[in-house]
Amino acid sequence: MTSLVIAGGTVVDGTGSPGFVADVLVRDGRIAEIGTDLVGEDVLDATGCVVAPGFIDIHTHYDAQVFWDPSLTPSSFHGVTTVIAGNCGFSIAPTRPEHRDLIARTLENVEDMDVAALAAGVPWNFSTFPEYLQAVGELPLGLNFTAYIGHTALRLFVMGDDAYEREATSEEIAQMVVVLKEALDVGAAGFATSVAPTHRGVDGKPIPSRFANREELEALFNCVGEVGKGVVEVTPGEILPLADIYDLQIESGAPFTVTALLSTPTMTHRKFVELNRAGWERGAVVWPQVSPRPLSFAMSLAEPFTFNVNTVFAELMSGTLEERRSAYADHEWRDRAREVWSTGTFMVPRWETFEISECPADPSLEGRRVIDIAADRGSDPFDLILELALNESDLLLRVRCVVANDDPEEVALLISEDHCAFGLSDAGAHVGQLCDAPQATDLLGNWVRGRNVMTVEQAVHRLTKSQADLFNLVDRGELREGAWADIVVFDPATVAPGPIRRVADFPAGSERLTADQPDGVRHVLVNGTPIRRSGEQVDTSAGPGCIVEVGQRR
Repeated sequence: MTSLVIAGGTVVDGTGSPGFVADVLVRDGRIAEIGTDLVGEDVLDATGCVVAPGFIDIHTHYDAQVFWDPSLTPSSFHGVTTVIAGNCGFSIAPTRPEHRDLIARTLENVEDMDVAALAAGVPWNFSTFPEYLQAVGELPLGLNFTAYIGHTALRLFVMGDDAYEREATSEEIAQMVVVLKEALDVGAAGFATSVAPTHRGVDGKPIPSRFANREELEALFNCVGEVGKGVVEVTPGEILPLADIYDLQIESGAPFTVTALLSTPTMTHRKFVELNRAGWERGAVVWPQVSPRPLSFAMSLAEPFTFNVNTVFAELMSGTLEERRSAYADHEWRDRAREVWSTGTFMVPRWETFEISECPADPSLEGRRVIDIAADRGSDPFDLILELALNESDLLLRVRCVVANDDPEEVALLISEDHCAFGLSDAGAHVGQLCDAPQATDLLGNWVRGRNVMTVEQAVHRLTKSQADLFNLVDRGELREGAWADIVVFDPATVAPGPIRRVADFPAGSERLTADQPDGVRHVLVNGTPIRRSGEQVDTSAGPGCIVEVGQRR
């Protein structure tokens, strides 16, 4: 099949211009013509639907999953046609053989990936970043793919185990720059790093990138600027405050994106907005990532991701389950944990958002708010959760909590803000705790149709051309003659994320949350090949996706 027509839809081309009724002719993977009464060997009906460029998800962690799930589900169900992995500095290349287990255990702690699934699913037929990208490119990719080279992997590759212990020497920094340049030259999306206090790796220790000094960070940022390709992605923290990022971007010349701009009850996000506006006014090109979805986690008390930011909880990350159980039962230990929360503002539990997701010992509690149960029992919410966990074998009480982004008015303000990029889907990470891969269908259903926060044209632009332009993805993100035919056809009257369900379909029987039943996503094409027709996924074993080309900045 060499030609295909998408007929009778409203073309929203990604530029932000008003939509118009037209046919789209696809030939040999690219858009051949946009017009009326076009003819092709195959026809997809788009009557009543929007015909848009495929969505580009700039914040995923599919680095490992791509090897056992090259269709990249559930993103591929929701109109996403291009993904960027390696965010937050957690790529799986470059990696020397002796550090494969260390990388896996780091991903276990920071991104909630199952070590058993990684061991069974990643072939490790690569060491360098070019070898990794080549290995991925040889897979039958269902979507287009590229990845950042991550700071944690880069430090381990150059410094060995010392990456988890100390600052780099000038010679080691120079070696990192050489490896980074090599990755950028073969098509890396850029360079990603994190100095966030939330990111603790093996044995609860700070991840390697948190040991970097300013000399190291500036050298790596400037390398991206000098090569003239790719984006710098930063998760800021104490050694790299948000305010400094704007100066560093101007110095390096590379575009930056920052994870993430989310609404919080303390309203600190308003200061971030003001900082970003001021930065752009003086010439900084920094794109904070925003999301239309609440940041929520369905975590077990065996691995309580949001609690582990608390240093008292972090002490348990290198221990056994029994040591964790003993700590939970100790009221003095509980008081120490409360003391840490009392002196901070970041990731402090908002008990009013907690509810019981899974409680095998007492299923009647499932779906109930923790503060309501605690009030009924005359208990403190923290004590209640720990006592319920202690009643479960392996501490497998699961609670759902909201961390941020649950104030609709503030979320509307953030997602409407200029010079912000839609990101933080985290697809491929925290798969047992959250599923935000349906970000695009959520935006279109709940915020465009449901709340009228922006027009369809504005939303499509933000999900497509704006993302492609940030990374300079060649011939992507726009419906125009000659561009690659990455296309999504959706019904604006019904598009929605659909339900989330828990399945056990990863290697080693590992569980994850998925969203495989979106509403209103009629057709999806990747490089001209349908991966979804008439609302149903189709066989992608031929691998229509590819390693996406990152162009030279103009």
